[in-house]
Amino acid sequence: MASTRIKVETKGAVARVQLAHPPVNVIDIAMMEELGAVLAELEKRPDVAAVVFSGSEKAFSAGVDIAAHTRDQVAGMLEKFHGVIRVMAATQKVLVAAVKGSCLGGGAEIALLCDIVVTANDAQWGFPEISLACYPPVAAVALAAAVGQKRAAELILTGKTISGAEAAQIGLANMACAGAQVEARTREVTVRLAELSPQALALAKKALYAWDAIHFDKGLARAEKIYLEELVKTADCEEGIKAWMEKRKPKWK
Repeated sequence: MASTRIKVETKGAVARVQLAHPPVNVIDIAMMEELGAVLAELEKRPDVAAVVFSGSEKAFSAGVDIAAHTRDQVAGMLEKFHGVIRVMAATQKVLVAAVKGSCLGGGAEIALLCDIVVTANDAQWGFPEISLACYPPVAAVALAAAVGQKRAAELILTGKTISGAEAAQIGLANMACAGAQVEARTREVTVRLAELSPQALALAKKALYAWDAIHFDKGLARAEKIYLEELVKTADCEEGIKAWMEKRKPKWK
């Protein structure tokens, strides 16, 4: 398929999916549709054992397009974005993220769903949605399993940004290194994966996440319900998005 937001390359058992929407790889509806289509196609290929997600030097991804969070668009946006997330959660492929620059919001949620994450020390990680009177549904469900309840609460409820080095320290990433070394360290991981049985990897992954998968499906459905039936209807949520688009400080009701 012709892609305008991502670049895809497959070599042997490894597919590479590069987010390519300058300047900061904002995840808009077009990117969500392309990601969904590409991941569905890769899932059909038994020869592909691993999928590597990357961005640019400046940004893995600054997150989901904030303009798509307005009341008239948010339901459709969540359906498409969480469609991608659900494919990632259910895939038999080993997912790897190579992170440089900004890795925020929905971008950080994509990295969170990956099995192995290599990050630059100076990358910027965070879930800043709370500053817009929103919250990150995927992180609300899955982040605690990676970093623990207290750290997940701190990241989601304060919207603070942390470095790639700290992300690795708390378990949000597997390893942190200098930005110039991210590709080499990622390659070490994929070379090892390419030597292994794709079928065995798929079944090992299925067993590894068997318990989490049950709770993730139910949790994400509930997080979506709260988001759409309660959060989006608040005056503060509408004000937060409007203030961001008008480049001013929000006035909470």
